Amino acid sequence: MADRPYRVELTAGFLECLDDIEAFLLEADAGFAFDDLLAELRTAVIPSLRRFPRIGRRYLDNPPQSVEALARLAALPAGAADALREYLHGDYLMLYIASETDASVTLLSIRHHRQLSFDFANLWPGA
Repeated sequence: MADRPYRVELTAGFLECLDDIEAFLLEADAGFAFDDLLAELRTAVIPSLRRFPRIGRRYLDNPPQSVEALARLAALPAGAADALREYLHGDYLMLYIASETDASVTLLSIRHHRQLSFDFANLWPGA
């Protein structure tokens, strides 16, 4: 447990992911789920990360296997990949960094488990 509450910050990339989730849920006729997500972020996720910044699993405990992901990890500043953590909350997987140096948690990304990684309809027209 942290001695003092950590500060939780949302990156522009995290906010863009929220926009993508909202569009995904609206397309699935489940817009209400987005309101639920925002409420959960405010009342459960952020308070938990403030108190227990290492609640998530270390990202590198199960490293990616794709060449693209490995290249992106290699491009990070020294030690940054070791700080990455994953937090699963309900239907959502979040990627974040917990920094003991400045007592902060930086939310980098969020994805609904049913969101596709690739837009197959645009990859293969007519599919």
